[in-house]
Amino acid sequence: MSQIYIPQHYKPLLNLVETEVAIKMVKDTFERRLSEELRLTRVSAPLFLLKNTGLNDNLNGIEGPVSFQSSEIGAQDIEIIHSLAKWKRDALHRYGFTSHTGLYTDMNAIRKDEELDNIHSMYVDQWDWEMVIEREDRHLEFLKETVSKVYHVLQDVEFFMIRHYPQLSESILPKELTFLTTQELEDMYPTLTPKERENAITKEKLAVCLLQIGDKLNSGEKHDGRSPDYDDWSLNADILVYNPQLDSAFEISSMGIRVDEKALEEQLVKANAEDRKTLPYHQNILNSVLPLSIGGGIGQSRICMYFLRKAHIGEVQASLWDDETHRIAQDNNIMLL
Repeated sequence: MSQIYIPQHYKPLLNLVETEVAIKMVKDTFERRLSEELRLTRVSAPLFLLKNTGLNDNLNGIEGPVSFQSSEIGAQDIEIIHSLAKWKRDALHRYGFTSHTGLYTDMNAIRKDEELDNIHSMYVDQWDWEMVIEREDRHLEFLKETVSKVYHVLQDVEFFMIRHYPQLSESILPKELTFLTTQELEDMYPTLTPKERENAITKEKLAVCLLQIGDKLNSGEKHDGRSPDYDDWSLNADILVYNPQLDSAFEISSMGIRVDEKALEEQLVKANAEDRKTLPYHQNILNSVLPLSIGGGIGQSRICMYFLRKAHIGEVQASLWDDETHRIAQDNNIMLL
């Protein structure tokens, strides 16, 4: 059974029809502004990929993709995507994008092993984006500049939605985004778990960019897992905000400067995943076929939840939930789509 948190005295600010209209408004506005801010071109994206290309996202390495075979393709495993983290970089090469231009796309995925709760469902929808960069761009300041552009887009969307729906009340995004590394966060809260640290810092700062996720900290533990073959663990970031409906940290975007040949070699060793080096995608990085890039994903349902002040992801997307979740939601004014 999925876990569900119920805010006290929860009452949605928009009815079902208003919610559907507002969802489209959030998505249309964000998509347009992101494209303008980062100079991105919309492209079409796949729902499934051949397993042997190495292009599917392995996530933390333990989640299994939905897979099938087609009599028309032959005896090859086909996988429903987890995300387009690797596909996008390959697409930059195939489409011939030039320096500091790139692509974005609607990504729809199925994650059958997802633990379901207020912010997780089996259906994942996000904007995936990727941009070509130069080798001299591979540093923290360039990453921070890019994160700030994405954050500015989020601020624009919130202002736009409040103007159209005054019942959403005042802004809950702060003017400034706080940047912290995972090591700095561990040093601030050494006795807390990673999730508890995120809750503590977002409750204080309201919006935080958490840098350098995936490698071990001084404690010997990781803040969180990251696949070793797309983000450079020293040059990645999550945007976390404080969600007042859920009284917790709320991740709305993950991004990073992608691995070059050196970072890929090192991270595959750390992850005990050196067998991936023979896959076409990984060979194209090691042989400098693919361009250097930065990219990320922004959760579509996540930002709709946040800007429309919703308590459950099922209020802004149509997915599947168990009977008990439906009962609890109905009893507490949570209108699942």
